[in-house]
Amino acid sequence: MGNAEKLLIVDDDASMRAALYESLTSCGYDVETAENGADALARFSNGSFAGVVTDMRMPKMSGMDVLRGVKRMSPRTPVILITAYGTVNTAVEAMKEGAAEFIMKPFSLDDLEFAVRNVLAAGVEIKEEEDGEKKSASDGAQREIITQDEKITALLSLLKNVAASRSSILIQGESGTGKELFARFVYRHSNRRKMPFVAVNCAAIPAQLLESEMFGYEKGAFTGAVMRKPGKFELADGGTLLLDEISEMDVTLQAKLLRVIQEAEIDRLGGKTPVPVDVRLIATTNADLRERIREKTFRADLYYRLNVIPVMVPPLRERNGDVLLLARHFIRKYSAVNEKKEPDLAPEAKEVLARYAWPGNVRELENVMERAVLICPGGQIAPEHLFLDQAQSTFREGNQGAADDDAPCQEIDDCSVATLYEMEKNMIFDTLQKVNGNKTKASKILGISVRTMRNKLNEYGVKDAAGD
Repeated sequence: MGNAEKLLIVDDDASMRAALYESLTSCGYDVETAENGADALARFSNGSFAGVVTDMRMPKMSGMDVLRGVKRMSPRTPVILITAYGTVNTAVEAMKEGAAEFIMKPFSLDDLEFAVRNVLAAGVEIKEEEDGEKKSASDGAQREIITQDEKITALLSLLKNVAASRSSILIQGESGTGKELFARFVYRHSNRRKMPFVAVNCAAIPAQLLESEMFGYEKGAFTGAVMRKPGKFELADGGTLLLDEISEMDVTLQAKLLRVIQEAEIDRLGGKTPVPVDVRLIATTNADLRERIREKTFRADLYYRLNVIPVMVPPLRERNGDVLLLARHFIRKYSAVNEKKEPDLAPEAKEVLARYAWPGNVRELENVMERAVLICPGGQIAPEHLFLDQAQSTFREGNQGAADDDAPCQEIDDCSVATLYEMEKNMIFDTLQKVNGNKTKASKILGISVRTMRNKLNEYGVKDAAGD
């Protein structure tokens, strides 16, 4: 596990500590545990951790004490606080003390993994931004968004100029273009950067739960509401709230959101009086909201409230000059993570990367390069390590002749089905070997589901393919 990001778990409850350990280990993290705050801070001072996950309520030393101790030693290390006893005041206090995230019990593995992944990604971005600020202006500022594209540079300049305002921002773009990175860029350049940044994924939370997640609820508001829970708006008070994939929000809830924007106050479920909130809204979507308005699945009045500052993030295929720049960045990143010598890109691999249309955008490129770093046997990444040649329909038209009848299609025609089968099989086995047989980690690296992985292993005659 030495190649994985290292986390420190702090909880005085042995069963919860074991559950957190198992959950985060299954997600591919290298996890250490501590049963109290003093042990945690001692371990932290003697080791290197990418992040800390701590229970709030513990004897002698609380989660807030752990948070403060970690921040004294390493201000940039993200700390996630977990509690079943949370109130708005403690949540806001934790955020002001530097907590990266605040999770209420009970929570799912998906909730935990989402929070950890997001805060670790944000930590990387902040470090890159600070490193970028030390470089000259000509080298390009704010390196958390890797670019040399004029359109992106102009976009970042615009976002810097509007960051200090309170106006809502609507960021549109295809899936995988990094819309949340641009939202965080705005936050870090705003005068709210020392207050919370809270994200809500409108597509990931069931419609019937999204309202309580956003607005919170009072004790007894519904069956199972055994205590008051603050919503995301309250947790973001004074800061910034990101509404990710806003197009997926139910129309009824859209009306309630519109009222919050207009009145600057929310109504908790089961509450008797409105609660004032001061929140800067940033919304993202990969859908055409005007089309959704025509379909009557998105409110026009909400669209105009959110679209005060419209931002369109271009797809990677329109940022030709950034492909190799980003590829090299991801090679450096995943070589370091996996403690491998940094491989070179073969000229043929550069050509394949340049002419591919990247339907999954930057996210797809990152996955491809992570996989290539892991599976290339020597010091050079060749085209076969990219595993793109079978995706002939997604090569750019008119780019180096790649879309005509003689380009990648000819390469595929020259390859037998057996050869592609063996390539796929070898890639799966090589990846499994590198992660010590962990199918969950291997599936993530290869960009396939665990179920697909198991089906493939069954196809290859590997027994006991159901477990890790």
